[in-house]
Amino acid sequence: MRPFRERNPLPIGIAGVLVILLLLVFAFKIGSLPIINSGHTVYAEFADAASLQPGANVRISGVKVGKVTSVDLDYIPGQGNLVRVGMKVNGGPHIGAETTANIKIETLLGTVYVALNPTVSGDLANNTIPVDRTTTPTSITEAFIGLGERAGKIDVKQLAKSFDVLADTFKDTPGDVHASLVGLEKVSRAIASRNNELTSLLGKANDVTTTIANHDNEIERLIDDSSLILQTISQQRDVVHQLLVSTAQLAKQLTGLVAENRKVIGPALKQLEQTLAILRANQRQLDQTIHLAAPFVRDFVDTLGNGRWFETTLTNLTNSAGTVKLGNSGSR
Repeated sequence: MRPFRERNPLPIGIAGVLVILLLLVFAFKIGSLPIINSGHTVYAEFADAASLQPGANVRISGVKVGKVTSVDLDYIPGQGNLVRVGMKVNGGPHIGAETTANIKIETLLGTVYVALNPTVSGDLANNTIPVDRTTTPTSITEAFIGLGERAGKIDVKQLAKSFDVLADTFKDTPGDVHASLVGLEKVSRAIASRNNELTSLLGKANDVTTTIANHDNEIERLIDDSSLILQTISQQRDVVHQLLVSTAQLAKQLTGLVAENRKVIGPALKQLEQTLAILRANQRQLDQTIHLAAPFVRDFVDTLGNGRWFETTLTNLTNSAGTVKLGNSGSR
């Protein structure tokens, strides 16, 4: 067999790219494999979708057991239009014949999920929970919008006039009834006098709810990120605690070390202080010594810088014969 370096790199590169692409496809589709994703599909019929979207959580007793896979409009004779929700339930919870399903609000921003209340006995007919065993929540945003629209259509002057007529009609009735109607008249007049303010308030509330609904994903992502930060801090709590404990132990050991060696460190520091005092007192002489030693060191380096030997010349050596010049060389 020929080694890879002797082969054509082009088919090897193409084969490698194809393998990587197949692995990526496998990674993205791994959840669709029947061996890995062994859940079963359950359907539920709701009178209203209540902003439920595919991908929403499915929970049993607060525990996540699956995902919503589809939200479709379905027509059933005798019942009219209904919302048919498909759910992929993982694991082994048995969805019995009397199982109920409720769409509940998960966050303050309106994110919803499906809560299942399964029963053990019996099998679910057609694998579908009928509409008479499902409920949907009330949307706060829709309630505010509807309140604003209906409040704008109320003829407050006619309403105040109606309360005035009722007060006049029942003016000869017992005191409790008369007082109640008088109170209703005052309420109607207060509402009429604040009509513009109430209309503006409801309009602004409508704008606020609309803005929140338009930025639901961003606010939800912000809350999720904040939750992730708090989870990370909570997970690292033990590490931070251990770090503080180790720091306290280190400080205690250093304190003991200093206490044990105080008799040795004290005299050593005192002697060091005396040495520094001597050096400071003789600083001028030390500077002069270094200055005078510089030429000698330079010439000595020149003497030893010609190879594996040293060369030097001694002059002005006088004996009985006169002046003698010595030259000497040899290996180091």
